[in-house]
Amino acid sequence: MIQFGLHTFGDVTVDADGHELSQAQTLRNLVDQAVLADEVGISFFGVGEHHRREYAVSSPEVVLAAIASRTRDIRLGTAVTVLSSDEPVRVFQRFATLDALSNGRAEPILGRGSFTESFPLFGYELKDYEVLFEEKLELFAELLTEKPVTWEGTTRRGLSNVDVFPKTEGGMPAWVGVGGSPESVVRTARYGFGLMLAIIGGPAARFAPYAELFRRSLASFGHDSRPIGVHSPGHIADTDEQAWEEAYPAFDVMFSTIGRERGWPPYNRLRFQQDVGEGAIYAGSPERVARKIADTVLTLGLDRFDLKYSNGTLGHEKLMRSIELFGTQVVPRVRELVAEAQERDAAAEPATTAAP
Repeated sequence: MIQFGLHTFGDVTVDADGHELSQAQTLRNLVDQAVLADEVGISFFGVGEHHRREYAVSSPEVVLAAIASRTRDIRLGTAVTVLSSDEPVRVFQRFATLDALSNGRAEPILGRGSFTESFPLFGYELKDYEVLFEEKLELFAELLTEKPVTWEGTTRRGLSNVDVFPKTEGGMPAWVGVGGSPESVVRTARYGFGLMLAIIGGPAARFAPYAELFRRSLASFGHDSRPIGVHSPGHIADTDEQAWEEAYPAFDVMFSTIGRERGWPPYNRLRFQQDVGEGAIYAGSPERVARKIADTVLTLGLDRFDLKYSNGTLGHEKLMRSIELFGTQVVPRVRELVAEAQERDAAAEPATTAAP
């Protein structure tokens, strides 16, 4: 059955009067948001790692441990752990600890991240960007076997028959977040991780070749099937107009801030509406968002769809309402739409395959 998750980077938000909240208050609000996500039946809650003033989360596992203490069912992970500038053994140990404290609910998503501040912060060179991730992902895959590890690389001291603790009670699934390069898709398949496609621009359909490449690559490496998910931004309110009026100013702040650093053209409402219509933003009423998600699920053959519900300065109360609508209205409606489409396909199949 298709699963549904929520992602946040701990975007620093504003209060009802438009005043920026402290990062500390943003973190406390984030925990409340995760508690609500658990209450409305969301499958997964992912917390991203960043090292910038716009985002409050730099130590996601600490935040996730706080969430674990107040939730019961929701699976907990990152979106993403920047593995390139971290230590794979410590990442495994932190998540194995989280897995114990949450009764088996830990589920990391590993990646290189879309920002590079962590490299100089932790003493890494950007020239080693590719080799750092390749070697550390290889080591993390070995650690997930939870057997003594022997490993050699060029970016850290090797390990010889080293056992790592704590152990999990039932193993720990892990994903790799991929922005859309074929090489990254194949690498994810080679190590047997789940594939999380970060679709933050353009229509989801253009990622269909990557989903197919992943399935073919898994088979070529001798792996059984692994899940495919999508991470995309969005916002839900009671009506389309309300969702758009709430979301656009926050998206404008977010894209304009990043755009100034990267030389992007100024963000505007036309681009926002284009992304809502045909692009990667899932914003609107529950029905509109559900139909767009269902189309993405069917087009890519997804196992999970994760909505990045926090975007820019969008306030806490609006985020809480978006989470509530996602769990109580969007998720059941998507499941309904997907089931209807699958039933239509199954009914049409004999007519299209029968001999004349």
